Amino acid sequence: MGKFTRDTGVTAGANNEWHGELHSGWRVGEIPNGGYVLALIARALRQSLPHRDPLTINAFFLAPTRLGEVLVRTDSLREGRGTSFGSAELWQDEELKVRVTAAFTDLDRLSGEQWLGAAAPAVPDFDALKAQTARALEIHHSVEMRMVRGFDVFEQGKRPMTGEFIAWLQHCDAAPADTLDLIMMADIMPPPVFTVLGPFGWVPTIEITVQCRARPAPGPLLGRHLSRYLTRGIIEADGELWDSEGQLVALSRQTMKVRQPKTAAQNPFSV
Repeated sequence: MGKFTRDTGVTAGANNEWHGELHSGWRVGEIPNGGYVLALIARALRQSLPHRDPLTINAFFLAPTRLGEVLVRTDSLREGRGTSFGSAELWQDEELKVRVTAAFTDLDRLSGEQWLGAAAPAVPDFDALKAQTARALEIHHSVEMRMVRGFDVFEQGKRPMTGEFIAWLQHCDAAPADTLDLIMMADIMPPPVFTVLGPFGWVPTIEITVQCRARPAPGPLLGRHLSRYLTRGIIEADGELWDSEGQLVALSRQTMKVRQPKTAAQNPFSV
């Protein structure tokens, strides 16, 4: 069992309640990564519903979480033969922190037509890229990120104005990824707005939707994060995750706020 699986574990309580804990190793600054928090909630939903895989899961982050115990309350909305629907709330310190709705299915049982309007980015293989030793954030000690496009923002202070980051992603303990891991990986990359404004600022996620399309093959995942519209401090980020065999395994979209700090020292992403 890898660190991610252990650190998103939940135990059943009474009345559709699940007890978990937000562990160190997954924070951005002092706050646990939203994708990690959502994956813990998704694990509670997986154990509450008859289907295994989150086909689509949506979360609103109402307030920041912290390390420590959490309570997840789940509700089954409808259970069909191929798809089940549920909702969940994460509580901490007697405050509602995250509200979630989701549809679960068994991805290995899906069949039907297939069409891709875009291909995976053409990039060097994971092993062809050197490991980047700078680990500015706590979460980088749990997930290795080998940047393919956009890392000069951090290394050289350049702003390519692309609104795009591309990187290979893999658990530092090399644990294989499941569909719950995809939820966390969808939120692991730097905000693409850094390629426009520079790596300064706090970009909290207000809402995120992750769609899982397939269970990933063993090996690293290739992620692409793209933003196109920054308007009055609000920006979106569209994400793709491809597995080691070139299969599209997840899509995501986030709504985020861009908050510029008064000093670089206030920025959790500064190296």
